[in-house]
Amino acid sequence: MSEPTPSPDPGESATGLIARLEEIARDAPDDGITLDDFIEALSERAFGVVLFALALPVCIPFLYVVPQIVALPMIVLAGQMVAGLGEPWLPEKFAARRIGKSGLERMAKSGRRWFGWLEALARPRLLVLSGPVGERITGGFFCLFCASILVPLPLTNSTPGVAIVVASLGLITRDGILILLGLVLGTAWISMLVIGGPALIYTIIEWARAFVSGGG
Repeated sequence: MSEPTPSPDPGESATGLIARLEEIARDAPDDGITLDDFIEALSERAFGVVLFALALPVCIPFLYVVPQIVALPMIVLAGQMVAGLGEPWLPEKFAARRIGKSGLERMAKSGRRWFGWLEALARPRLLVLSGPVGERITGGFFCLFCASILVPLPLTNSTPGVAIVVASLGLITRDGILILLGLVLGTAWISMLVIGGPALIYTIIEWARAFVSGGG
């Protein structure tokens, strides 16, 4: 019951998912849709699919509205993965949260631009990592990554968001290499921030600004 149902064609799954996100964004009303309607519109009841979609806007640097909207529901879903539930479910409080049309459009655009190429690389391998036990372990890491996303500081959301997207794509396609890549990326980044603290965050920001100014 707890093992996610794999798609018959991993590449087709990733491509179809991104196309579906674009369709949802295009058809959404001006005031957006609720998270519950969004999950239903995905036409999937697998944790990897839902978390892949919700994590996409989190990957956008210096974005502080949408990540906070979706991070808590993502923690709830990740906790359900740890508990071994068969499909995602959101409490009414979270299910009623709305994602604006512009947020949906950014989500679809980010998916196509930054992660569409991953579907060409994904294929079933190291299947134990996408099985029931592997999914529970991945859910535990996702809880840690989502906690980082909730921290109201620069650079605390984008890399963990990318990590969740990559690992979720691994769950969708049953690609253990992508799952490992996502977990290692997110853990390494959070470890660096914990060791370096806020001073490291602002040092990186100032370095990036200096680099951009020098390049200009």
